[in-house]
Amino acid sequence: MSAESAAGDFQPSRPIDLAQKKCKPCEGGVAPLTRAAAETLLGKVDGGWELTADAHSIRRELAFKDFYRTMSFVNAVAHVANIEDHHPDLEVGYNYCRIVFSTHSIGGLSENDFICAAKVDQIPRV
Repeated sequence: MSAESAAGDFQPSRPIDLAQKKCKPCEGGVAPLTRAAAETLLGKVDGGWELTADAHSIRRELAFKDFYRTMSFVNAVAHVANIEDHHPDLEVGYNYCRIVFSTHSIGGLSENDFICAAKVDQIPRV
């Protein structure tokens, strides 16, 4: 059974641990998740993630003590993104990192965005 229907609705069949899943290649041709489906998956990641007003992406802002800790975290995010072959938009400053996930090839959200968000949630922050 597919995780997404043709309309982009997420159809969970059992409890999901998103961080244990792998991203699937997405070259387009599938519908982005609906707002309702995105809200369902948003409930399965850390509460710091927000669905954007247009429901085309999820974002999170994190604060750090200093630049070294910020960049350590950013490097870990880059590692996850390369392993999953699903890359976020990042905005980085001295003591902050803003992360935005969206599946650009479909112009909205896919399960891959939430898988990566769940993996980012597992990165230790000191």
